[in-house]
Amino acid sequence: MKLFKKFLLIFLAVMIAFFLFLIWYQYHYSMDVVAPYTINPPTLEKKVLIATQGSEFKNKVTSGIVDYFKADSVYIEVVDITSLPTINLEKYNALVIIHTWENWKPPITVQTFIEKYPEFSNKIVVFTTSGEGSYKMEGVDAITGESKLADAPLFVDTIIERLNKILISKDN
Repeated sequence: MKLFKKFLLIFLAVMIAFFLFLIWYQYHYSMDVVAPYTINPPTLEKKVLIATQGSEFKNKVTSGIVDYFKADSVYIEVVDITSLPTINLEKYNALVIIHTWENWKPPITVQTFIEKYPEFSNKIVVFTTSGEGSYKMEGVDAITGESKLADAPLFVDTIIERLNKILISKDN
């Protein structure tokens, strides 16, 4: 009976340690919710929606995109990715989705949204971050990378380049 009790205590200790690790991991790596905001009047012809998650890196990328376009005649709306189910993509000329790869998959709201609008894939720019920096949804032409603050300007430039192509094609 003593062997069984020892085994049970060790098993319980491992389970408690694992549970504490999960709590720490969720706290340390979870994304913040982004407060929605807009730049420029919504009456402008060109409209860009940025759906993102909150983190120091993603906030820097988002602000870099916003800073680039805010002086132009472009209406910019920034929302949290949890708002994607309520978004009418037809109202926007371009959409940027910035998300992290969580638990070996994209957030369900991102995946559901992209699957809902396959006909609009030519106006969606997806930026997926992950620990390794290469994970992305199958069939999605996504920009991928690690969340390194020093690399944020490179990703901002890449996203802006894709957005400009979408917005220019809208003019023709």
